[in-house]
Amino acid sequence: MLRNKEGASVKKYCEICQKEVDTKIISQKETYEVCKEPVEVDAQILVCAECEEEFYCEELDNATLCKAYQEYRRKHKLLFPDEIQKIREQYGCSQRRFAKLLNWGDKTIHRYENGSIQDKAHNSLLLFLRDPKNMRVYLTENEVALEPGQKEKLLQTVEELERGNQNQEDKEFVRRFFGETPSIENGFKPFDYEKFCAMVLYFANKSAGLLKVKLLKLLNYSDMVFYQENGVSLSGARYVHLPYGPVPKHYDILFGMMAADGIAHIEVEFDHGYEKHQVIPDRGIPENVLSEAELDVLERIYQKFADFGSVEISNYSHQEKGYRATKQGEVIAYSYAKDIRLQGTS
Repeated sequence: MLRNKEGASVKKYCEICQKEVDTKIISQKETYEVCKEPVEVDAQILVCAECEEEFYCEELDNATLCKAYQEYRRKHKLLFPDEIQKIREQYGCSQRRFAKLLNWGDKTIHRYENGSIQDKAHNSLLLFLRDPKNMRVYLTENEVALEPGQKEKLLQTVEELERGNQNQEDKEFVRRFFGETPSIENGFKPFDYEKFCAMVLYFANKSAGLLKVKLLKLLNYSDMVFYQENGVSLSGARYVHLPYGPVPKHYDILFGMMAADGIAHIEVEFDHGYEKHQVIPDRGIPENVLSEAELDVLERIYQKFADFGSVEISNYSHQEKGYRATKQGEVIAYSYAKDIRLQGTS
């Protein structure tokens, strides 16, 4: 039933019934021609409630025409108007400036964003430029009708978008590679890369000359003790049994990611023929990432092992029940956290 603004049924004069009648809306298949191609859609038609004679209704006809246009776009894999608008807006351009950038007519983008069907060549260019990396290529390899200042500002926007996209790709990689259903193996917490990096930076900034072997044990004790006290791990990392003690699973990949992100890196030094893998922080301890309770646990672990070398803390970790009860390569479940007894940690 079509209703007016006051909520009453819309009445029309029916030529067949020869009187003013109530109306209703029915659905039926109709074919519209879009870009010289027939497109069939489910149309809503205003009809007489008594004899179903059809009435003209601009609102319903426009809605059906829009539906036909949308169906044509879906069939030919063309961008929708809101998608075109989103591409333009991500670069901070007005409709006029974006058209100028693409060497199109002043009103072209306006028409496309308001429902006109774009040609396939224009659609292909818009699809190409949706990726900021491609926009950089376009700006550097084509003459564009923009002022130098406008071009420079656009390049800055492209750089910010690229950086944001890289961060999203990194997060997606972490989610796919480390993301697991919360269980006793990860302390009932999905892996949190940001927390893990904050833990690394905490110990690396407080411990001069910190070696990787010791850091990996500090991380394990921090996660286990936090789980012991709170019923959930701090970082969501899984720890495995290796010859030098418990270590985060895939820690080599994590350290590679941290180096690429400019968070921390490993420097190899040689001392009397032996390699020393020193952890070098590239940032300070981050603010507002770790809670007071988390910082408290990290500080207690740091203080407990402040005077331990890598060999000492490795030997110490070998005495833990979780390490002794597992074989090389096996995950040390957080259920063993209850067996950890460290003087000064609670």
